[in-house]
Amino acid sequence: MAHLFVDRVAKSPDVEAFRFPREELWESVTWTQTDARVRRLAAGLMALGIESEQRVALASSTRYEWVIADLAIMLAGAATTTIYPTTSAVDVTYIVGDSQSRLVFAEDDTQIVKLRANRAQLPDVVKVITFDGTADGDWVITLADLEQMGVDHLARVPTAVDDRIDAIKPQHLATLIYTSGTTGLPKGVRLSHDCWTYEAAAVDAIGILSQDDLQYLWLPLAHVLGKVLLTIPLQIGIPTALDGRVDKIVDNLAVIAPTFMGAAPRIFEKAYSRITTTMSGEGGVKATLFGWAIGVGRQVAALRAEGAKPSGLLAVQYALADKLVLHKVRARFGGKIRFFISGSAALNREVAEWFDAAGMLILEGYGLTESSAASFVNRPHAYAFGSVGWPLPGTDVRIAEDGEILLKGPGIMAGYHNLPEDSAVSIDVDGWLHTGDIGNLDERGFLRITDRKKDMFKTSGGKYVAPSVIETMFKSVCPYASQLIIHGDGRNFVSALITLDADAIVGWAAENDMTDKSYAEIVTSPAAREMVQGYVDELNAKLNRWETIKKFIILPRDLSIDDGDLTPSMKLKRKIVAEKFKGELDALYS
Repeated sequence: MAHLFVDRVAKSPDVEAFRFPREELWESVTWTQTDARVRRLAAGLMALGIESEQRVALASSTRYEWVIADLAIMLAGAATTTIYPTTSAVDVTYIVGDSQSRLVFAEDDTQIVKLRANRAQLPDVVKVITFDGTADGDWVITLADLEQMGVDHLARVPTAVDDRIDAIKPQHLATLIYTSGTTGLPKGVRLSHDCWTYEAAAVDAIGILSQDDLQYLWLPLAHVLGKVLLTIPLQIGIPTALDGRVDKIVDNLAVIAPTFMGAAPRIFEKAYSRITTTMSGEGGVKATLFGWAIGVGRQVAALRAEGAKPSGLLAVQYALADKLVLHKVRARFGGKIRFFISGSAALNREVAEWFDAAGMLILEGYGLTESSAASFVNRPHAYAFGSVGWPLPGTDVRIAEDGEILLKGPGIMAGYHNLPEDSAVSIDVDGWLHTGDIGNLDERGFLRITDRKKDMFKTSGGKYVAPSVIETMFKSVCPYASQLIIHGDGRNFVSALITLDADAIVGWAAENDMTDKSYAEIVTSPAAREMVQGYVDELNAKLNRWETIKKFIILPRDLSIDDGDLTPSMKLKRKIVAEKFKGELDALYS
């Protein structure tokens, strides 16, 4: 990673590397400017005694300081332990302690408080370096303090950083990512330098990105997908605009006008829901025109997937549809999107096809923290909705007898930190990573994922049910849906917990004379239940008899990361949510 960065600086010294918000404006820095600051910080880490492969924890939201701190750790030959800013104090203590991190970068006072609360349990932590928090002149210092230490260290040993870079080996530990996990304590996934350089080289090899692209990156950099999207620009030389504020995504897209962006499916689902419900609410000519334009867009998208272009009457219709409707939809996303990347969970096919109809292709990919995020991805020239595409060059795949997806390649982890037994279970003697996902390869070699092996269940009638497939389908059927959690292991029928999207339900509430009601009052009202029942019936019509939802509960609140219902990458903590509402679910079967 350190060499990859140094090479990029040499190739693109005066080219824009990163763009980030400073109050109301966006600031831009070149690769040379980034390099100068990163080297001072790396030297500062060395001045604090950091040695090769020692861990330095990083607890922060996505921002430029995260980037330069991580790069400084790489250049110092150390390894980054990533921590989400939403991680609880208990889990922060566990992660920092288990990783034996010597230093911690803490974004602000909120993160510092978590560390102070359990300082006695963190004897290995020498210093805490804060971006925006309050320094105490002792244990907690500022980023500027660290930088000055680096200046002083380089004055004494000018070649300190270069010497450390030269000593780094490809197999040295680069990153320790603790899986947020849907159950139990997080596991530290050990990813070496050559995991990341492989990912960058493999993505470069498939030729879907170039230096002419501009990335907008808001995903958590503590997550493996965010880290990969931060590594790829080092290989290709792509500038990256950074801002981790989720509520600013739409506003930022219009300002930045990126050519590509990675996101979790929930972001696309919310955008799809908001636009379609708004147009439906308009009614009349506007709604009719919108529906016609999307229909024309679908026909053109089908031709585009086959490498063809519209002609004759369809070409005229598409030009009109694009002028009146479709280009306005794209303008909401900046107007220059070539494609989106979707990962972390299954993307609904209807949502993907709708975006494609509007002229914005979503390329779904697949990977795990244990495989350095990107193992499969659709290509702009070769994609299949409902699949996660072809493997990256160098990654091998095999489907086990029970349908489990097995992976092998340079991106596979070295193992779990301090957990040799768990490592042996996950990676067999032949080097195959057992992903825990069930899937199949179609006749064109596209991988299609059915569900998590541990999430599939059998009803008391002996029929298997794949929850995530049904849950993903519902989000395209119901424009007000936020979450659907399927339940029914060992039961005689399938039931569900349902939550409604707080933003989408506002318009519906206004149409049903409930503007003055709270979220809980709206979603638990008889009118809301009747509305949801209609969408459940529509979903059931598409399912096998044993998969249909016989009973459901609409929860009075949406699921959230803060309440521990979702992981920071927006994955459902299925078992935890089911346990929280065990009484209500049991009552459905009484």
